[in-house]
Amino acid sequence: MKLFVSPRAPNPRRVLMFIAEKGLSGIEQEIVDLSTGRHHEAGFLAKSPLAKVPVLELDDGRALGETRAICTYLEGLAPEPNLMGTDFVERAFVEMADRRVELYLFAGIANWIRHTHPGLAPLEQPQFPDFGRSQGEKVRRVAGWLDRELAGQAFIAGERFTIADITAFCALEFARGLMRFHPAQEGLPHLQAWRDRIAGRPSASA
Repeated sequence: MKLFVSPRAPNPRRVLMFIAEKGLSGIEQEIVDLSTGRHHEAGFLAKSPLAKVPVLELDDGRALGETRAICTYLEGLAPEPNLMGTDFVERAFVEMADRRVELYLFAGIANWIRHTHPGLAPLEQPQFPDFGRSQGEKVRRVAGWLDRELAGQAFIAGERFTIADITAFCALEFARGLMRFHPAQEGLPHLQAWRDRIAGRPSASA
């Protein structure tokens, strides 16, 4: 298999962290340089028609896009350690947590950065700075909800590490790097403590 990734992009990082948690090896990586427009070249568009990374090219030649779909495939390929739920009940609650983080935290951070950071201007035209700033405020509200959740539980989806923690961690690291968003400085001590614990996992440097 071959995984198409881009340095510093948060969605490929989610898959790489998932792979590291699984202890999977033998998956080749190919860099897609977004800054040079490689994602719009015909060869890559044949695998990813919407010009998005990551993409996992399977051994039979089919291309699987979308981070959650790739992780679902890898979970089936290597069921342990389990990251998406051991039965239908846990899977539902893990998916709920993961979707909430992806839709309301991760997507908000992406819009905040893409519409306000000058370094992202080549990838987001036109930029709408007012929209971006409004997304930043929504991110703060969602982060406040997460802080309250983590006051009473160890991880995003409950009492064990799951894919929801990977999604939330990669989202916060994206905001930390480009927007200098630090939960402690926002008055969110539980979110900061959780972030620091996840940063200590070997997969966090994948």
